Amino acid sequence: MTQSGGVQSWCLTVTLPLILALTLHQCFATVAPPTTEAPHKEPGRPERGHYQVTSSNGSVCLLAYMGLQLNVSFSSSSLNKMVQEVMNLQPNLTTSSGSCDADSASLQLIADAEKTNLTFFFTLNSTSNKYHLSEVSLSAIWPDMKEKFSVRNSSLDYLRGTLGFSYMCREEQTLDVAQNLSINTFQMQVQPFGLTENQFGAAEECQLDEDDMLIPIIVGAALAALVLVVLLAYLIGRKRSHAGYQTI
Repeated sequence: MTQSGGVQSWCLTVTLPLILALTLHQCFATVAPPTTEAPHKEPGRPERGHYQVTSSNGSVCLLAYMGLQLNVSFSSSSLNKMVQEVMNLQPNLTTSSGSCDADSASLQLIADAEKTNLTFFFTLNSTSNKYHLSEVSLSAIWPDMKEKFSVRNSSLDYLRGTLGFSYMCREEQTLDVAQNLSINTFQMQVQPFGLTENQFGAAEECQLDEDDMLIPIIVGAALAALVLVVLLAYLIGRKRSHAGYQTI
C-alpha cells in the first residue's frame, strides 16, 4: 500500500511539470506577439533652395532662398486613420515658376514629379510700400494618402517687408496655414518686389533673428556688470583692510 502511494506520488510529481510545460509551449506557439507601428522618422533639416521668378522682359522679379519643410495631416489608406507626415522639399527635385504684377506676385514650387504643388502669394500695399505673404496653397498626392490633399488660405499675414528690401530670417520659423498644414522655413531670404539688377535688396531681419542677437548682448552686459561689482567689492575690502593696518 505504501509502495503504491509512493509510485502515484512520483507519477504526479513528474506528470504535472510536463503538462504545465506543454501548456505553456502551446500558448506561446499559438499567440502571436503584438505588432507595433514603426516609429516615425523625422527627415532632419531641409536643404536650402534657390528659387526665382522671371518677368516677361527677362529680368528676375522675385527671389527666394530658403529651406522648406511641410507638416501635413491626412487620412492614411494603410492605417485607416489620420496621420502627420513631415516632408522636406528637395531643391534638386523642385522646379519654380510664378508671376509678378505691380501689387501682387506668386512663387509656385512643383516637386516630386508633380506630386507636390506649393504656391506662395505676396501682396504689396502701394500706399505704405509694405508687402507680406497673403496666401498659401498646397495640393499633394502622396503614396499613402486616401485622397488628394488640397489646402488654401488667402487671409495670411506673414513675411512682412518693405518695397526694395528683402525679408530675412535665419532662424527656423513656422507658418501656420491651416489645421492640417504648417510650413517650417529655414535660412529664409525672400523679396517679391523691387529687385535691383536681379539681386536682393538690403535685408530686414525677422524678430526671431533680432531676439537671437539680443541674447548675447544681454548676457555680455550682465557679465560685465558682475565683473564690475566684484572689482568694486575687492577695492573696498582692500581699502578697509589697509585702513585697519594703519590704526594698529
